[in-house]
Amino acid sequence: MRAFSKTIGALLLLGVAGFGTLGLADDDGKKLNIARARDLGVPFDGRTGPNNAITDVPGIEVGHTTLISGDGKLVVGQGPVRTGVTAILPRGKTYDPVFAGWFSLNGNGEMTGTTWVEESGWLEGPVMITNTHSVGTVRDATIEWAFERRFFKPLAGEEDTFWMLPVVAETYDGDLSDINGFHVKKEHVFAALDSASDGPVAEGNVGGGTGMITHGFKGGIGTSSRLVTIGETDYTVGVLVQSNYGIRETFAVAGTPVGREISDLQTTYGDHNQENGSIIIVVATDAPLLPHQLKRLARRAAMGIARNGSYASNGSGDIFIAFSTGNPGAWSREESARLDILPNDLMGPLFRATVEATEEAVINALVAARTMTGINGNTAHALPHDRLQAALRKYGRLIESGTQTAK
Repeated sequence: MRAFSKTIGALLLLGVAGFGTLGLADDDGKKLNIARARDLGVPFDGRTGPNNAITDVPGIEVGHTTLISGDGKLVVGQGPVRTGVTAILPRGKTYDPVFAGWFSLNGNGEMTGTTWVEESGWLEGPVMITNTHSVGTVRDATIEWAFERRFFKPLAGEEDTFWMLPVVAETYDGDLSDINGFHVKKEHVFAALDSASDGPVAEGNVGGGTGMITHGFKGGIGTSSRLVTIGETDYTVGVLVQSNYGIRETFAVAGTPVGREISDLQTTYGDHNQENGSIIIVVATDAPLLPHQLKRLARRAAMGIARNGSYASNGSGDIFIAFSTGNPGAWSREESARLDILPNDLMGPLFRATVEATEEAVINALVAARTMTGINGNTAHALPHDRLQAALRKYGRLIESGTQTAK
């Protein structure tokens, strides 16, 4: 598919269809039905939620602001622009902090606010994801949004006084976008937060993932979910990734060496064996977990990207955060509270679900992404669906149409 090419300024892309495919508009305003990995016959383990998205965890909302404008030679401050911001709100627009834990597999990256997450065990606002050089802008704008929307608990006796340490993560999109032009502004952050909703989540070239590249193909935002039963109780695990990591040689899909089968269609610039790149992973569950258990859950995301060919290279910023929407209202208690807690011995299904959903979220990002041309004509090609299917068929891994029941 051809790259976005028209100057369209700030564009908000939202999933509008049910699970399975997403309805988006291309740069000519034509509706696109964007397939997901399962639609192509990629085999995955596990049972997904209705949207196969992080929003299958009740209460979670996701919003994107996508910025695409300009073509041709890089002019710093003007473009071309291929960037954006993504917002994940654990309880939607309701201010009710959640238990959280985080993990850095390789720390060549940034996720602000995590020292307080580590110390307190709480995530007290949204998780925001953008490009490397817009972290500060997004952080400041998130605080301003929280103040204007009254998304905080004021300090005692001070109606308009609060403090906030936002969680803002990043990956680098400077191969396709004018990253030093600082095009993400306050209004774009507000738009992502205000537009956040439950239901299907747009994937690929959207939000913070607009200019990202994965295993030498066009990458971006991806999501997936798993349903698990522990005892007599059903729980959901959801994952959202901003995927921007990996070299082609190690790329695998469902155990198939796709990177070796599709060794052409490399990016049109740079060293194709360069190991730099990053991935941000957000893991969510409604299982009642404590912060130390959520750190354990965040660690398991590493196994998901390993299945796809990541080895956490020196230049990669692989940073993960996990939170639980269980125990609502616990943060605001002013006296001792009784909490629901899932015992450690019962966490195995959640660990497995995290690995499976992470693996699938990355592939969903690749399947949804479209070929994109950015600064100086730099081009990242989409993963070709027909050749992916051919590789899976060659190794006996393709699920033929209509035989994969889990969505």
